[in-house]
Amino acid sequence: MHKTWQTITLIGLILITVGVLVFGCAQKAPTPPTSATIPEGELDPAVWGKVYPDHYASYLKQKEQTKGNSKYGGSVPESHLKEAPIQVKLFAGYPFSEDYNEERGHVWALEDVTGTQRVGPKTISSCWNCKSPNVKPLVDKMGDSFWATPFADLKDQIKHPIACANCHDAKTMALTITSYPLLDALKTRGIDPSKFSRQEMRTMVCAQCHVEYFFKPDNKKVTFPWKYGLKMDDAEKLYEEINFKDWDHKESQAPMLKAQHPDYELFSTGVHAANGVACADCHMPYVKQGQTKISSHHLQSPLNHISQSCQTCHKQSESYLKDQVIGTQDSVFKTKVALETALSEAIDAITAASKNSAAKADMMNQARSLHRKAQWRWDYISAENSMGWHSPKEALRVLGEGIDLARQAQLKANLAIGAAAGGAAGADAGKTPGSGTAVDAAGPGATPKQP
Repeated sequence: MHKTWQTITLIGLILITVGVLVFGCAQKAPTPPTSATIPEGELDPAVWGKVYPDHYASYLKQKEQTKGNSKYGGSVPESHLKEAPIQVKLFAGYPFSEDYNEERGHVWALEDVTGTQRVGPKTISSCWNCKSPNVKPLVDKMGDSFWATPFADLKDQIKHPIACANCHDAKTMALTITSYPLLDALKTRGIDPSKFSRQEMRTMVCAQCHVEYFFKPDNKKVTFPWKYGLKMDDAEKLYEEINFKDWDHKESQAPMLKAQHPDYELFSTGVHAANGVACADCHMPYVKQGQTKISSHHLQSPLNHISQSCQTCHKQSESYLKDQVIGTQDSVFKTKVALETALSEAIDAITAASKNSAAKADMMNQARSLHRKAQWRWDYISAENSMGWHSPKEALRVLGEGIDLARQAQLKANLAIGAAAGGAAGADAGKTPGSGTAVDAAGPGATPKQP
């Protein structure tokens, strides 16, 4: 009898304990914030935020304007032209010589594109691409006529900055590609986007916008130069093939190329991409937001959250990892500045030579072509948003080639005068470093890219 009461008592205590635990857990467990659903076709991130408040709160943190731990970047709209006045000279004759600021977060996309001095009466709607989820529905409605439509004509219909609907399916939340230019580029490369894994999609949704592009000559559609591959050389090969230029340099008269922001292309040549790391692994790491674990939508430098972004794979200290990144970026930056100097001196040499009627025309054309190629390499790394960190070896290779080409351009311009003057100027030109084979200048090109 005594054992029976002990058993009953023990069972009772267990039931009470379980009840307390269950009740306690029930009290602490997070409950769904709302039973709302996202209406079909809804593009407003605030409406999505009612269903996913933690993600939306994270997204809104992009309104913060700070450099954080990033030495080369941040979300403060500082002027590149004030930081490096030499860029005014490099972009002479192009709107980037008048207004060129550090990019900010997705939430600022519409404010920044409508506020830049690079937008004018001749700007077309291709410049809305990658600024708003409203673009896809407009293209669905207007077809390819969207791209050449005057920018200002659609301003009232572009209502939201880059947001949830750019990357997610409203019903399933699955990552999805909404960019027609990316879908076209993948088709050109023979890639079926439906075969991408979820991990691959965590990069491809970023590749919708963080890429190099140009406007297709016939309809001004945003087009990625991926016909021959993803490297800088592959894009240049296509631009040479179609005789493309963005503008004629005001001083050297060279037919120039303007790089956009080839983050995905440079990343694709790096060690992280080779090991299956996605953009989101570093820029959108998993964090605790409210009572849930989410992928951060406060897109920023991984240096601002090293423990979540880097130390999931790398076990060194935060200070060590930060020093590795910034040390590498410092090397790329110094090489970039060396190329800027070489470009400036090449422009001076070409400009001076062009004022001499005796300068040989064919050699001047070669000098201008070399200027085009050299500056394209500088801009490819300068416009890319990691200061080379996405692929340091490739970044230094590209910049190194650029320095060589810029010095060749300077030498060729000096020789153009020297050849006509019987070699007098050629002696001075011989003091300038440089070697290699010049390439003929590109002829007239297509409509320039715009912001």
